[in-house]
Amino acid sequence: MTFWDAASALPTAALVFLFVALFVAFAFEFINGFHDTANAVTTVIYTRSLTPTPAVIYSGVLNFTGALVGGTAVAFSIVNLLPVDLLINGTTNMALVMVLSLLLAGVIWNLGTWYAGLPVSSSHSLIGAILGVGLANGLLAGQGTAGVNWAKVGEVLLALMVSPAVGFGLAALLLLALKKTVREPRLYVPPVGDDRPPRWVRAVLIVTCGGVSFAHGSNDGQKGMGLILLVLIGFMPFHYAVNVYHPELAAEVHASAVAVRAILEKDQPDVLTEMKKDLDTIVRALDGKASFAEVPAEKRWEVRQAIYSFRKHAAAAKLPPATRAAIDPHLDAPGKAVEFVPFWVIVGVALALGVGTTVGYKRIVVTVAEKIGKTHLTYAQGAAAEVVAAGTILAADLLHLPVSTTHILSSGVAGTMAANGSGVQAATVGKIFLAWVLTLPATMLLAGLLFAIGWGLVG
Repeated sequence: MTFWDAASALPTAALVFLFVALFVAFAFEFINGFHDTANAVTTVIYTRSLTPTPAVIYSGVLNFTGALVGGTAVAFSIVNLLPVDLLINGTTNMALVMVLSLLLAGVIWNLGTWYAGLPVSSSHSLIGAILGVGLANGLLAGQGTAGVNWAKVGEVLLALMVSPAVGFGLAALLLLALKKTVREPRLYVPPVGDDRPPRWVRAVLIVTCGGVSFAHGSNDGQKGMGLILLVLIGFMPFHYAVNVYHPELAAEVHASAVAVRAILEKDQPDVLTEMKKDLDTIVRALDGKASFAEVPAEKRWEVRQAIYSFRKHAAAAKLPPATRAAIDPHLDAPGKAVEFVPFWVIVGVALALGVGTTVGYKRIVVTVAEKIGKTHLTYAQGAAAEVVAAGTILAADLLHLPVSTTHILSSGVAGTMAANGSGVQAATVGKIFLAWVLTLPATMLLAGLLFAIGWGLVG
């Protein structure tokens, strides 16, 4: 069954709201593109390595490419901030309220800060909005703070908090290293008149601009995919519970469950006790099935939950090295069965981000290039900040963590200003810091209020 088949089975009102939610989700990613363009193109524009039009087109193409090929692991860091049961235990109307509340909160905050020329984090906006609806749902349902996956929240927030400090420190150190090893004075002073950087510096700046664009597309594109998945799971949970797009996975997951059960029964019967119910559920549901599509719709979510629970216990179990080596190969297929992004979602997000990157960059470019430091960017500062930003974001991808391109790049520019003795403009840095501090609580409050209003209207 395709997306269109599953969507056409929805009531007319739910189908309309599904497309409204998808439109807002793709709009969020488009806004993310033009909000964050400055992170990549500021240095090449202000060092006159490229003129604005080719710079933003180049950045847009590489944002698109990064989102298209960057993987999906970060997307599930976003999805798993909410216990996904919250989206399916209520009515379709409540799923709509939850999804639209977090989407609108992120869009409103991103547009407002873009208009003010403040380089804030789309990641913070999105995560704050998700936390806001999760908390509001829990409080209104009398469940306290159970509406948020706090373990995952701590992991994500730690990455968001640490990465700007990494950007500041590494960019400062890289600039100091350049000053020690590359003794060309014009690299360390702002461009004058029509001066352009030496060819090799220009090449470095263009490459690093591309690197930041690709890394931004890869990391932030996956956040958009996570948003779309929340929409799809909220409206069509049984279709998106398990991966029906790859029929062979059903037999592979069945074989994995049987194999793990046999290994633990022989070597670690005490550990098997914790997983036996989940493994038995998987084996029964998939016995003789050639595809997840053959599993009755009402059973698919049960299978998904059993796979999640089994993988969680298997990862946490204290097993002897030999037993761990025996079961680890059998965890791959179950992971692919529940953590998947349809190809049309990947392409759609990549397009929205890539096209969004080509517009609206001027406001934040001016802030980053002219108002963080007391002087304009130098050639060496631009290169150092961009190299560190690209490397930090790509490292976060490998660790499956969502980080803020905006904060890493802005912090890197500030770090190079400090290391170069250029000084920083306290008023601008203060505004950026204030926006950084306020983004999470502001989007949490806004999303929570929107959800509470929606709850009152449809509850």
